[in-house]
Amino acid sequence: MLDGIRIYGDLALVTGSGNPELATEIGEALGQPLLKRSITVFPNDNIFVQFEETVRSRDVFVIQPTCRPVNYNLMELLILIHTARRASAGRITAVMPFYAYARSDKKDMPRVPITAKLVADLIQTAGADRFMCVDLHAGQIQGFFDMPGDELTAFPFLARHIEHLSIPNLTVLSADLGFAKKARNIAEMLHVPVAFIEKRRQGTQTESLNVIGEVCGRNVLIVDDEVDGAGTMAGAAAELRREGARDIYACFVHPTFSAGAVERLQKAELTRIVTTNTEPIPREARLALPNLEVIHLGPWLACVIDAVHRGLSVGETLTDYYARCADV
Repeated sequence: MLDGIRIYGDLALVTGSGNPELATEIGEALGQPLLKRSITVFPNDNIFVQFEETVRSRDVFVIQPTCRPVNYNLMELLILIHTARRASAGRITAVMPFYAYARSDKKDMPRVPITAKLVADLIQTAGADRFMCVDLHAGQIQGFFDMPGDELTAFPFLARHIEHLSIPNLTVLSADLGFAKKARNIAEMLHVPVAFIEKRRQGTQTESLNVIGEVCGRNVLIVDDEVDGAGTMAGAAAELRREGARDIYACFVHPTFSAGAVERLQKAELTRIVTTNTEPIPREARLALPNLEVIHLGPWLACVIDAVHRGLSVGETLTDYYARCADV
């Protein structure tokens, strides 16, 4: 090919039950129908998968975030990959917009697992040749895979969306010091100052301690990679109000929204909440949060999948993609 180095067969997209809406977006952006397949769950909870089209020698992308229900979606991903391998696929890429167990990325207490590594091993053992993820909780997880892959970040989209809101006197705030570097990068994208909240975690509970940086009289954008129980986000909002902040916004990639999260976000009285569709957001959550805005990542992921399929540089492809988006 003149515009790439494609060495595998035709593109094939297959989706599990994790986020079929996002997979449909990707297929539509590529002009590529999703592979016909059947997934059956037997009364004993066993999962059975059958592809209804050939994937022999094809370049297969299995689109399946391991979001809730985590263990079911993870097992379904493994079986889809294994099915493609048994059906003689040419290459298999596990596309996981959300990567479960990412917080279990190190042994920080005695006698605990590193489950993020276990998941990576399972994906490779199932038969994947490559992986693709969006904003992993910890960068070292990339090294857990003994195969090539791409960790993508959706924050340029989020930053561009915030920039178009033209919020005056804005400060970016990281609600977790572990996210400080990414928060600084986002602040640089927006050309605004950055602040941080120091917090201490006790089991599953978090306690905000103090704000590092100037937020009094300023509008503040709280940034994070994921909102799970929303305790960190709600605690940060409360601390910012005590420090005299004005309007408070929230921006994050993964809307996990565990039990109680939506209620905490409601009580936080955020001016606007900006997230993406790496995970499906229940209709009830959307109705309960009228200030929630969802950025759809399907066309962006489709651009990356197309580059990988055609043997093009992902970095250069995304640079061109962001330039085209800036002109819109």
